[in-house]
Amino acid sequence: MDTWLTSLITKTPQEGFELAIKLSRMGVRYTQPDKDVLHKLRPDYANNADSLTMASHVVAVNFQTVAAANNYWR
Repeated sequence: MDTWLTSLITKTPQEGFELAIKLSRMGVRYTQPDKDVLHKLRPDYANNADSLTMASHVVAVNFQTVAAANNYWR
């Protein structure tokens, strides 16, 4: 297993949002580890408004988690 997440603490909200995106992408990578299948399926969801909305929702949920871990940068 690739260890990459060592902390949810970030210096800024921008860094927190970037971490939320990485969390979301890594979730997909762990769910579908076969890169060939992942790339084959990409056109299906990349051109589907519902899929893109769901992906945005996952990023938003991850950003909420990171923001809470950072005490909302206060």
